[in-house]
Amino acid sequence: MKYEVCCAFRHAFNNHRGYALISELSRLGIDENCENKLRKLKNILSETRGCAVAYSGGVDSTLVLAVAREVLGERCLAVLATSSTYPKREYEHAVRWLKDSGIPYVVIESEELDIPEFIDNPPDRCYYCKRELFTKVWQQAKEHGLPCVADGTNAGDLNDVRPGLRAARELKVISPLKEAGLFKEEIRLISRTIYNLPTADKPPMACMSSRFPYGSRITREKLRQVETIENMLYEQGFRVFRARHHGNILRLELGLDELHLALRPHTRQTIVELAKQQGFVYVALDLEGFRSGSMNEASNR
Repeated sequence: MKYEVCCAFRHAFNNHRGYALISELSRLGIDENCENKLRKLKNILSETRGCAVAYSGGVDSTLVLAVAREVLGERCLAVLATSSTYPKREYEHAVRWLKDSGIPYVVIESEELDIPEFIDNPPDRCYYCKRELFTKVWQQAKEHGLPCVADGTNAGDLNDVRPGLRAARELKVISPLKEAGLFKEEIRLISRTIYNLPTADKPPMACMSSRFPYGSRITREKLRQVETIENMLYEQGFRVFRARHHGNILRLELGLDELHLALRPHTRQTIVELAKQQGFVYVALDLEGFRSGSMNEASNR
């Protein structure tokens, strides 16, 4: 869908006119319930009167930022955090979109590896990460005269193990997608059909600390190993992947529709050779494929 048409959709939607366009939205899958949720999302952000968005470049925070920019204009700021756990390629993609969109942004450093509780990798590791991140985003918000900080938590995240939600509550960070009742597929649909966002069909991407079993100490060297393997998988054309680090064992989770691609002779050889170079002794392909939060499976037994 061309950008101009998407802009026309937004104009009609915002002004409660253009019923033909609204009908077209319905044809594309934006039903009345979804329209109401989008309207609520806009109201939530508008009522902040100014907001700093903790932006990661993922599906959720990108939509929050796009809507915040629409309703708040220059009273919207993207805060992008670099760290050892954030893949460089993700950072580059995020900055490219910010520059193309003309959205004001700042880049901060959020170094979780300086937090003892984080590097010990307990089950509530994400709490310490988010507390560090949100504290620094609030600093930016105050420096820019913005009264609110928002993140990209959606309604479906409440059904998952999310220790970071506690940090958001403690630091009074709002979650507009969650408050509007928007789930991931609705977020993707709105991103695709109304805002024409490049992240609409982006695969899920958690920070690299999620690649390690709880209790396994997180180090820069281990993170470098994981990032090297995942960069290679990305370059090989895989869309959904995780390189799980189990000491001297590398366990690869791939999308179910891509599992067979890893067994192509050249691809298999490339994976094995690089894994060995990175210090892994064994390379395992997980036959269950990718699933978010798979490291929680062992702790739940």
